Amino acid sequence: MIDVFLSALANILTLQHMGYMMIGVMVGLMIGVFPGLGGIAGLSLMIPFLYGMDTTMALAMLIGLVAVIPTSDTFASVLMGIPGSSASQATVLDGFPMAKRGEAARALSAAFFASLVGGLIGAVVLTGFVLVARPVILAFSSAELFMLSVFGLSMVGVLAGKSLVKGVAACALGLIIGSIGGAPATGEFRMVFGIDYLYDGIPLIIIGLGLFAVPEIVDLLRRDRSISEHTTLGAGWFEGIRDVVRNWWLTLRCSGIGALIGAIPGLGGTVVDWIAYGHAVQSVKKDPQFGKGDVRGVIAPESANNAKEGGGLLPTLLFGIPGGGAMAVFLGGMVLLGIQPGPSMVGSNLDLTYTIVWSLALANVLGAGLCILLAIPISKLTLIPFKLLAPFMIAVICFAAFQATRTLDDLIVLLATGVLGVYMRRFGWPRPALLIGFVLATQAETYLYQAVQFYGWEFLTRTGVMIIMGITAGSIWLGLRARVSEATPAEILAVEARDAGTGPAANIRARAPQIIFALVALGFFAIGIHDALQQSFLGQVFPLIMACAGAGFTALVLVFLVLGKPNHAVSSDTEHEAQSEGIPLRSTFGALLWIALLVALTALAGFVVALVAFFIAFLRLRAQASWLMTAILTAGCTGFVLTLASALNMRFPGGLLQDLYRLPWPFS
Repeated sequence: MIDVFLSALANILTLQHMGYMMIGVMVGLMIGVFPGLGGIAGLSLMIPFLYGMDTTMALAMLIGLVAVIPTSDTFASVLMGIPGSSASQATVLDGFPMAKRGEAARALSAAFFASLVGGLIGAVVLTGFVLVARPVILAFSSAELFMLSVFGLSMVGVLAGKSLVKGVAACALGLIIGSIGGAPATGEFRMVFGIDYLYDGIPLIIIGLGLFAVPEIVDLLRRDRSISEHTTLGAGWFEGIRDVVRNWWLTLRCSGIGALIGAIPGLGGTVVDWIAYGHAVQSVKKDPQFGKGDVRGVIAPESANNAKEGGGLLPTLLFGIPGGGAMAVFLGGMVLLGIQPGPSMVGSNLDLTYTIVWSLALANVLGAGLCILLAIPISKLTLIPFKLLAPFMIAVICFAAFQATRTLDDLIVLLATGVLGVYMRRFGWPRPALLIGFVLATQAETYLYQAVQFYGWEFLTRTGVMIIMGITAGSIWLGLRARVSEATPAEILAVEARDAGTGPAANIRARAPQIIFALVALGFFAIGIHDALQQSFLGQVFPLIMACAGAGFTALVLVFLVLGKPNHAVSSDTEHEAQSEGIPLRSTFGALLWIALLVALTALAGFVVALVAFFIAFLRLRAQASWLMTAILTAGCTGFVLTLASALNMRFPGGLLQDLYRLPWPFS
């Protein structure tokens, strides 16, 4: 065993190995900073360069990239409110408010240092359990995996904000949207309405960008200020490091959660940040300010994100079962290099396994160090007037969204999801609850069918299932205690009875926009019920139950809106804060029109032509920039997008112009 350790250590410490690892770290840093791409795009870019390379050198590049992306994707999440990848969505909830408060450098440094600790813990877990993890991982059947999906859904109670009823309704909405496409059990297509784009379901990146990125852009356009409301960057990255040290026990716990969930095949990294965030909300007792800029809301998901990469390597190396999309591409790279995952990785190839494990730890140190060094200069972006940043951010999210399926439909669905996200935020419907439902819909349904098929309903009596069920019940109880509770229906009615001069008619007038939104949601659930009834029994059970539950809770929301106190939740916290600070709020509809303009221009003339026209129109009409500034920013953004597309071999959305005329790249 000592010989194995020494052999692995000798491989890592060579100058050649370190150099290739640094190349992977640098590529991962650039990919991670760009919102929406993530590890799958980065690894896919790296794969073609592996042909003919030495095995350990190629692995060094891959590991360097895998390690740094969960760290570098924090830039977009904190600075712009745009999830850098599907695994950094929870970071937006507190990281972006910190940036707006003038603490961008602190949020970034806390995130990077927590990522460093999480990555190291993930590597330690992988080192210690690589020999004993095999029986543990094999013990997880479809029954236990279904209960783990239910455990993920239990986070809705924590993330429901002021209204648990709205939270459950939003989660049900996410579950229905997540069930669009083929049914796992029968292959029947549900809620596709003859639209080709919907047959494979809506991509996760579209939902993430629409729910979180578009609403933040719209809100900042309405405020017409820079992202940060202060002229300084706060205490800087030393304060963020101190935050992690002060919350060392939370960091360790969330890192352990990340490593554990990462090691479970199929659960993936798209939910681990929410589970860690929910755990932080449940366990933190001292002055919690989650959702308003609590640094612990940054530390928890970021430490879990990086730790899950170490955990995710366990099933990938031992069984050839990837824990998520990025691990699937990594597995393809291993096969390309002639490495066969399986028992040999803890036998004859044990030295190679430890080379991978320790390379992951070293790459985390290098990546986090680079990101910390860049935190302060990059965080200065938050001081730029947002009207100059907005066209770039709109272009970035549209370009990132288009990479989901590379059709114009990506942009149309992004706009529709963005409208949903804007009004969910405005009316207090928790967007994280919808996202969790969407992420877990397919796997929850799949594992439930498999569990019932293999074990019958007796699967509920399995030891592992009962243990996870108990943990889930405890999580729900803690979540309900930690949640900022809303007044009960009885309390609302009591206040209403004492409120002189206020009647149902006044309530309805005051809450008309919210009532309309709830009615639209109720109509969507009705469509889901109708569609489910057209399917076979196995194809209809899951969406029918979810749609009925969502309709019931949405109806309850409508009752509260009609009978509740008029000023109870008419407008969002953002509107109240802006009004109290005297910030002129521009029209939400007008802000959405700018995004719609880029989508419409793309449909007519293609993305490149649309991008140039959109930049000129926005900067001249909305930002009132000079012609020189307009030319510089337009050329800079267009050049950046063209360079990125060329490097990643990406094509642009076409339009009517491309259908009529044969044009050269990049207009084709």
